Amino acid sequence: MALQPKHVGTYLDRTAKVLKQNYLRVFRDMGSDLSTEQWVLLDLLYKSDGISQAQLASDSFKNAPTVSRIIDLLDQKNLIKRRRFPNDRRRYRIFLTAEGRVLYETLLPRVEELRRISWKGLNEKDYEELKRILDKVRDNFPQEEG
Repeated sequence: MALQPKHVGTYLDRTAKVLKQNYLRVFRDMGSDLSTEQWVLLDLLYKSDGISQAQLASDSFKNAPTVSRIIDLLDQKNLIKRRRFPNDRRRYRIFLTAEGRVLYETLLPRVEELRRISWKGLNEKDYEELKRILDKVRDNFPQEEG
């Protein structure tokens, strides 16, 4: 009989909730109303400023409508700006504003601290094994487009 692990979704959800709660608490304590989803896009833009909305969606593992909504919120907060592609008026490149860059750099040390806390007692091999397992679980299901 094949292995049928019980409650794997519950364990994943519980861990994701704890991580998210801690990130939100740190953001709030530092005077920011940023969500974890907004942080992910700021992090990607800080590392690859000016990438397309489609690339942000791909790199963040989020669908295009979700990324569009997050970009709208970041734009309202003056943390990002959109610029049209020169050859394609339908597509935008997304850039951090000076304000977005300052916020990112202000929050980053605390985010790095959260990352260290989350991996306390674990090593690179553990990380690679976790990624392998999570990728395998994901790959066991059909992938939806967008």
